[in-house]
This record gives sequence, C-alpha cells and structure tokens, in this order.
Amino acid sequence: MLTQRQLFLQHNAQTTLEPLLLEFVKASGMYLYDVEGRKYMDLIAGIGVSNVGHCHPAVVSAVQQQAASYMHIMVYGEFVQSPQVNFAKALADVLPANLNCTYFVNSGAEAVEGAMKLAKRYTHRAEIIACHNSYHGSTQGALSLMGNEEFKQAYRPLLPNIKFINYGSLPDLDLITTNTAAVFMETVQGEAGIRVADKAYFEALRTKCTETGTLLVFDEIQCGFGRTGKLFGFEHFGIVPDILLLAKGIGGGMPIGAFISSHEIMIALATNPILGHITTFGGHPVSCAAGLATLQTILSENITDGVTEKGLLFKKLLQHPAIKEVRGIGLMMAIEFENFELNKKIIDACIVDGLISDWFLHCSNSMRLVPPLIITEEEIEWACGIILKNVQALA
Repeated sequence: MLTQRQLFLQHNAQTTLEPLLLEFVKASGMYLYDVEGRKYMDLIAGIGVSNVGHCHPAVVSAVQQQAASYMHIMVYGEFVQSPQVNFAKALADVLPANLNCTYFVNSGAEAVEGAMKLAKRYTHRAEIIACHNSYHGSTQGALSLMGNEEFKQAYRPLLPNIKFINYGSLPDLDLITTNTAAVFMETVQGEAGIRVADKAYFEALRTKCTETGTLLVFDEIQCGFGRTGKLFGFEHFGIVPDILLLAKGIGGGMPIGAFISSHEIMIALATNPILGHITTFGGHPVSCAAGLATLQTILSENITDGVTEKGLLFKKLLQHPAIKEVRGIGLMMAIEFENFELNKKIIDACIVDGLISDWFLHCSNSMRLVPPLIITEEEIEWACGIILKNVQALA
C-alpha cells in the first residue's frame, strides 16, 4: 500500500520539485505534530495565517457552531447572512470611518483582484502602480502587480498599464498622476524580506494620491490583524488608505479575504453593470464566523499588546557574526544571511531540530520569522537557541 507521502506526490499538484513532505496530524497553539507524534514549533504561522495560534478554542467553537447551523446557501451578496454582517460590522468598528464597507472573498489574491476592478470602475482610469519586489498573489491580475520578473516571465502577456515604483522612494512618487487609478502597496513589504518605509514617505504617498485623485490601496494581507504590534499596519504611519486588503490572519486558519472601502466607492460595483464583482463562496458563513472569533480574541486577550516587545526580544537574542541583520516590525521579521545556500541549510537544520521557518520569494538569503502572536518569551528564547546553534554549526 502506498504511503500518504507517495499518494501526495502522485495525485496532488506540486508547486516545487522538492516539497518538504512533512506530514502533520494535529496543530495546537504554537505547535504542529507529525504522524510520529513529534512536536514542531511553528515560526511562520502557515505564512502569517495563524495569528492567534493554531486551533484557538474560540475559533474552533465558532466554526463548529456555524457549521451546525448552515454553510453555503447562496452566492455572496444576495442573502442576509448573520456571520457576514456581524464580521463586517466588527471590522468597521475597529477601522477608520471611511473604511466601513467590506466585500468578503476567499483569499488575498481575490481581494487584490476585486480591488483592482473597483479602482478602475470608480476612477474610470486604467493605470495601476505597484512596487518593485512586491507580492500580491499569483492569479493573473495579482501576478501583474508582482514586482519580480523572475516569477512573472513565464506567464506573459499579463495585464497592461501597470507601472512600478521603488518602495520608500520619494522621487518615484512623481510617477503617480491623474492617469493613475490606484497605487497598490504592501504597508510592510513581505516577500521582499520585510521592508518598512518611514512615516514621511507614507505621508507623501497619501498626499500625492489625494492630489491626483488616485486611490491608495494598502495590502495588509500579511501585516494586518496585529502582526506589526498594532491591529493594522497603517496605524504606525498616521494615514488611512482608500481601500484596505485583508486575508491570511483574519480567518484564524479558515480561508477568507476582504477588500474594504467606503460605501461611496464600493457601490460602484453594484451598477452599470450590476454584479460588477461576484463570487460563489466569498464570505462563506463558516469562515466569517471564524473571522469574527479571531478579531474578538485579539481584542479581548489584548494579543497585540506584547507583540512589539516580543519582536525586540528576537532581535536582542539573534546576535552572531553570520547574521547580517534582523529587521522588521513587531512579529514580522527577517534574519539575513550571506546567501541563499547558507540560509537554506540553517532552515533545514532547524526543521530537524523541531523548528519550522522558511525563506522569502524576493529575498532568498533571509529567514522568515512570523510566528503566531501568542508566542511566549520562553518559546522565543528556545527558538533563538535552536537558530543560533545551527548558525554556529553551519556558518
């Protein structure tokens, strides 16, 4: 009889020729458990998804209760479904006044796709600006915004009228004009290896978009829901986007994404033509119930309160001549090494020692640190000890 790993390789589409092939049967809090009962600490949270930890009891309970009531009953936007309504209202309560209208979708890439359509429809402009080394997803439209030709070249032609600027570069903001429908920008660049621009840059960006009538779209798919030490990344910079993109961490492990704007902007999708954006499973009631439970957990347990200090502890402990830099914000960090080869050896050795991390698409010489926000100081100390042990052995 074939093993699960063999069946996986035969019948599941592969994304690389060398998958990790770790086989897990349980996840709880900070840890994953494999078929042999071995425990692994998760330092990547399913790539920024499990912000409140794996299988948080409140999220599991919300999923169970909603699944027992109803699951899919209609395509998004026709029936009044309490899980959608309650989650959208809860998001509006914690966001600035202009971000009061949510369109729920299934993923981050779908949120990007919907926001691209919304920006074009509302502004009646075609040009979209994104950043070099950006990542917004892998569907055709989102891929068009990716600022790395290596991952795009095999899929051209992509969408036209896309321009790229350097993240954090004030002179590049002059490329934003009255022809620009929207600027799509990660508030914190993720796959670029965790890059954070300064407040002056974001203030100038907001001013330029306002002057030109350009919609400012912040992609907080990775950095939202407490990851940076604030509920939303843009709160660090004193400005507000016109459209906000969320996914990953907002569902507590369930698949859900959202693009959020004002009712004035969002209503553009409802007319001329009607059904300007439609999705069958967007706003799935079980995922929305999980999302509401996740948000309530973050708020009630004050999970963001210690995020900044935990990030600083990582930076304090991760000191070694082979570590070129530990950069980031909150619990969204990168450990930079000399090259990818060393980084990959260290990552693989850490996995053998029961610690899971990975690298970045556009910054392969850096190790990703985006653990569940519930990580304790003791767990940080243990994780850093494992990393440093392998840096010492391999560097």
